[in-house]
Amino acid sequence: MPRHEFQPGKLVAGAFLLAAGVAYLGDARGAWETPWYAIIPIVAGGLFLAAVTTGTTYAVRRSRRTATGRRPSDRPPPAP
Repeated sequence: MPRHEFQPGKLVAGAFLLAAGVAYLGDARGAWETPWYAIIPIVAGGLFLAAVTTGTTYAVRRSRRTATGRRPSDRPPPAP
């Protein structure tokens, strides 16, 4: 199975959406009260941080690609 490229922006977005889901789950089970408007900053902040993380990752990978003169996927496969 070919390996895929790690994408930390998706990890950040997923973590914040998971946090929003946990907040609603706690409200549904009666553990605490979550007002409906509390989820907006969690989701919006998570999407913003995911965008910043994705942009940073892209910039780092782009600078590494220009420094080496080739893409990381152009490297020969590792020996088995």
